[in-house]
Parts: sequence; C-alpha cells; structure tokens
Amino acid sequence: MRLLHLLAAAALLEGASPRAWEMTSFQDFLRGKFSSLALHRDGRITLAPKLDTLLASDEAAVWSVAAAPDGAVYAGTGHKGKLYRVDRAGKAEIVFTAPEAEIFAVAVDSSGIVYAATSPNGKIYRIAAGKTSEYFAPGSRYIWSLVAAKDGVLYAGTGDDGKVWRISGGNGEVYYETGQVHVTSLALDAAGAVVAGTEPNGILYRISTRDKAFVLYDANLPEIRSVAVAGDGSLYVAAMGGAVARQSSSTPAGTPAVSSTITVTGTSTSITVTDQSAAQQGDIRPKPAEATPAPAAATPAPAPIYEQAGVEKSAIYKVNPDNTVETLWSSKDENAYDLVLGPAGIYFSTDNQGRVYQLDNERRIALIAETREPEVVRLLGTPSGTLAATSAPGKLYRLSASTAAAGFFESPVHDATTAARWGKLSWRGDTCPDCQVRFRTRSGNAARPDKTWSDWSDVLVDAAGAPVTSPNARYMQWRAELKGSGKQAPTVDSVRLAYLPQNTPPSVRSITVSAQTAAAAVKAANAGSAAATYSITVTDTGDAGATSATGTATQPVTRASTEQIAITWVGEDLDGDKLTYNVHFRGEGESTWKPLKSNIQETLMVLDAEALADGRYFFRVTASDRMANPAAYAREGELVSAPVLVDRTPPVVTASAPTRSGSTVEVKVRAADAASPLKACEYSIDAGPWTPVAPDDGVVDSETETFTILLDSPAGVERLLVIRAYDAANNSGLAKALLR
Repeated sequence: MRLLHLLAAAALLEGASPRAWEMTSFQDFLRGKFSSLALHRDGRITLAPKLDTLLASDEAAVWSVAAAPDGAVYAGTGHKGKLYRVDRAGKAEIVFTAPEAEIFAVAVDSSGIVYAATSPNGKIYRIAAGKTSEYFAPGSRYIWSLVAAKDGVLYAGTGDDGKVWRISGGNGEVYYETGQVHVTSLALDAAGAVVAGTEPNGILYRISTRDKAFVLYDANLPEIRSVAVAGDGSLYVAAMGGAVARQSSSTPAGTPAVSSTITVTGTSTSITVTDQSAAQQGDIRPKPAEATPAPAAATPAPAPIYEQAGVEKSAIYKVNPDNTVETLWSSKDENAYDLVLGPAGIYFSTDNQGRVYQLDNERRIALIAETREPEVVRLLGTPSGTLAATSAPGKLYRLSASTAAAGFFESPVHDATTAARWGKLSWRGDTCPDCQVRFRTRSGNAARPDKTWSDWSDVLVDAAGAPVTSPNARYMQWRAELKGSGKQAPTVDSVRLAYLPQNTPPSVRSITVSAQTAAAAVKAANAGSAAATYSITVTDTGDAGATSATGTATQPVTRASTEQIAITWVGEDLDGDKLTYNVHFRGEGESTWKPLKSNIQETLMVLDAEALADGRYFFRVTASDRMANPAAYAREGELVSAPVLVDRTPPVVTASAPTRSGSTVEVKVRAADAASPLKACEYSIDAGPWTPVAPDDGVVDSETETFTILLDSPAGVERLLVIRAYDAANNSGLAKALLR
C-alpha cells in the first residue's frame, strides 16, 4: 500500500490580540523628532534651551567657526568660499570671498587677526583691519584644521599629505609628518604641545617639538574628527567614520556627486565638493584617490551611503592625563561631528536631524537640541551660548541659556502589522500651573506619513486615557505638544497607546499523509521518517517452527500489525493564538466532506487503513483561532491535500502454459489492477535474481498489461518461473509456471 502526499504553503498575513504601544525609555524616544524639546537619560521629555538662528546663509554649509576677542564669530562656508562675521548683536556680513570653493578651517589669534584656510589647492588667508592677504600656501590639496597659539604662531593640518605645518610671519615649516593621509583636527594642550587627529587610521598624536610625536591613541574608527583640551589636561575626542560612502555604479568614475553643490554623505571622510572652477581644480575628496572632474553641466545623482548593520559609526573618547582612554559614548546609528567643553560637561553634535547632545560630568547623556538640519558639523562655545553650524543649508544656531516657551515631539511611526482599531492614549509626567501637555494622533496605511494619511486629530488632554479618533489603519503616529509657564515646564515620562490589530486568520501550511503500521504511526510522524510496513524475522537456529504429533506446521509470513493511515499537518498563527483543528475527507467523485476529527489541538491523527476502500481521497484540515478570540473576530484557515491514492489490493497476475520451440520456452503473462496503473513486471528463475521484462506495447502505463517472456531452457529440465508485477501503490501480485 502506498499513499501520495502534498506539501503546500498558504499565504500569511499578520495580526494580533489586544496590544499596547509604549514608549518609556531614552532609546524609545530617541527615534522620534524633537522641536525645542530635550530628552534626558531617564527618558524624560521637557522643554529645551531656546534655539536662535544667528546666520541663515545661502551657502551649502558652514564648515568652520571661530570666536574673536571682541565677541564676534567668524564662519567659513562652502562651496562659494565666503567668510562671514557675526557680531554680538547678531548682525552678519561677508568679510571675504576666497578664490577657492571651501573654507574648511578658521582661526582667530589673541590680537583678533583672522586666518581662513581654503580648499582645494589649499591656501591660508590673513584678514586684519579690513584687509585680506594671502598668508601662506603649503602646497597641499586640502587644509582641514587651524589653531592659533598664544604667541601668534599658527598650526595647520593638511591633506592629501598628512602634514602639520608651523607658520609664523607668513613663513611655514613642516612641523610633523604623520604618515597619514589627512590631519583632520588640531588643538593645543596646556604645555603648548600640538594635539593632532588624523585619517584614515584614526590616530591621535601629541607633537611636543618638531619631528617629535607620541601616539596617544589609535582608535578603531578611521577619523579623529575633533579634539578638545580640558583644564586638567584631559583630552576629549570625537571619532567617526563607521559608514562608507561610495559612488553608485551608474555614476562614471571621478564624477562629482553633485555639480556646483556639496554632498556630505555621513562621514567627513567622504566629502565631494565642486565649484565653478571644478574643471580646473577637480573634486575635493579626502580619500587619497584623485578623480578627474566632470563638466559643470553634468549633474548625476548623489553618492549613496552603504553601511554595515551593527558596526560602530562614531564615538566620544576621554584621554586622561595618564594616557589611559575611556569610551564615554558610542553609536551605531549616528556620526559625531564635533565637540566642545562646557561648565557642566561636554556638548557634541551629530548627523541625526542635526542634533546636539550634552554629556554631563556624571556621564549622563541628554539630547538638548535638534536643528532638523541634516547635520551639525561644528560647535563653538561662547559666553552667550553654544553655537551650532549646520550643512545643507549652511546655518548658524545659538543655544541660549533661556528655555524655549513651547515645543513638540513627533513619535516614530508605529506598525501594527495590519489594520488596527485604536483605543486610548495615556501618558505620565509632571505638569505645572498654566502649563500645557497636549497630544494629537494621525494614521495611515503607507509606511511613511504622506498626503494619504489622516490629518492630525483634535487635541487629547486626558492623561489617564483619551480615546483616539484617528481612522483605523496599519500605521500610527502621535505628537506631544508641551508649553511652559514662566520658569516652569511640564515633562512627559511615558506614553501608552492601546490598539487591537485586525485578527489574522490562521493557516495550515502543509498536510502529510503516510501509511505505516499502527505501532510505528506516531513514531514515524514525530521522527519524519517512514517505518517498515511489513517485517520478517529469520533466525539462524535452523528451527522452522513448532512441531506436533501431526507433523511440522507451516510458518506463515504475516503482516506485522494492522495498517494505519497517519495524517499530520503544520498549523501557524502569527498572532500567537492557540489553534484547534477539524479534519475531513471525501472520495474522488464525492461532493460531501465527511468528518474524521473535530476540535482537536493535536496536529496528528491516525486512521485505520481498512476503513477506506481502494480509491483516491482528499483530506481537509481546518484551523481555527476561536479559543483566543471573541466569536465575532475568530478566523479560520484551511488546506486540502493533493489526491491520496489508497490501494491495498495487489495486481492479478496470470501466466499461460509454457510453449516450447526447441530449447526456447515462451510464457504469456497478463497483469491487471483495479485501482491504479501498473508500474513494473519482472521474473525469477529457480528463486534467482529478478529480471525486468518489457510489456508487449513497450510502456508500462495501464491498469492492464501483457508481457511475453522468452527463455532458453533445455527440455527435460524442470525449472520454476515466478512472475511479479507491481502497481502504482507498490503492491505486488505473483504468478508461477513450471518449465519442463
């Protein structure tokens, strides 16, 4: 007996029982968007320092900032090479426009003289008393960093040659060759030694005298982006470069990412810059490979960012006076561009919505500002507050000491995995007299909010639980609006939104039908292997069986036990609901499903094979999640097996009387099966090996076949011919003939 089976998978949807979307931790809220709100390490949202715009240029980026003794701030921009001066009152003016495209570094000495370093074809310009002159040209392609010493000496870090220059009176000398490609950051410690950060190996040097340096730290990240020196001699270091940006395969080699624009692709090690003179200067690219510029008219797509998931992108380190190093912060999601020291700790900036973080002296982190720009590339501490310079577009913001009057937070989009019924939104926090905390929601079926989403709802003000009025949909977003009162400000600590996703029907992923002995049915189903249907035990004692006074009894070869049909299946419910099953069958040509088992939780049932006559049958398994859902929401899924052939009757084989012609004997054989086609015929002589025989029509493919067997058998010698035929279910029928 043989049964055919089917493995088939049903399409899956997702759903859930009642759930709650909760946001309570720092990491939860960090995935949202902030406007004039701060996020503390304990997951508390409150009003942030007021963010004022000092400079809103028409430039692509503000690359560098420096403070002058008179309180003015100088900002170097790209990619038109403009230098801005912003006075104490916030009035901005352009004081210098360089022939080169970019001003990557600016420094102001103690007498108020301004130095602006330009790229490409790096030059340093001196701006004093309203006059500008070319001060020094190191012959390097880029000048990335400048720092002015108290004695008026200027130090410059360059690339592609990785040198630190010492410049005095317009004359320069190579102070130290790092062996790296770029010197990306410079600082002076209390002893006057130069601290230099490099790329691409992320090495931090302390250069005490000319050609004499000590490696303070060899970071795992490729670029030392910024260095700040504390009063106790400690160094705070921002390192980055864990994401790799490359030109897309469709962009010709050497083509700038955007003509006459600048593309910052996530790490400063992949900046592409062109200007109107790009055809002569080439593109600015802090990697050693030099590319041939394309004509200004070409505007290919910006280079994409390729990132390895789980790889650290940036970190903040502390190098202690004894040269030990601590990691204060690291991220796999954000690039840290710059850092400055403050009275309560350090501030550092990133590329995630142009954020500014504070890491206090207790090493507690807080998000204190979000500019909503692509990145904050530079920070500058001033008496009036910390300044943040951004790119795309180039702006200069100031974080003042006063607190914003109001702000809002937009949560990340939550995916309910299927259309959901939204319940109540509740929150916890602190309020104050005349303060406000209000929520709004919106929903949609697109993964990102767009014009297909609902509008923001009316305000929700009941912290204990306000019903959400946004339409049922798969995706949801909420918005918190906080308003302070004088010196007091409300806070939000946690937000909870209950919802009921649409119940997903369960599925039956596969049905397996197999034939085996009753004893082996369950074991085979669990082990996934077939068990022998028949068994014969042969001993080596020579005893054929029991004897009696009437003679020796014949030992029959019997079936091991009653045959069984084992039906197994795999059910699945992604909601995690407990499932029950109903099993039915019907014969081919029948119209009604007959029940075999109902309301069972097992995924196996065994059926006596003799309960089904020979024929073709279908088995249906229906899964239901009614045990886990109200009756109105319960769902079902089912699967029907492929046709299963039940054939327990062997073919009928008949052999004609042998006819002889000389030494050749001919036997005609007819084999017929009532349930399935035949598949093979073979014969054996005197219990010897089996020999296949072909049918008279050439192909064994019918329920009835005839065969002709021709044998060379001498006359007068008795031989036993046994013929065996198999049907499609592997049942065998036998016949025999004597050859004489």
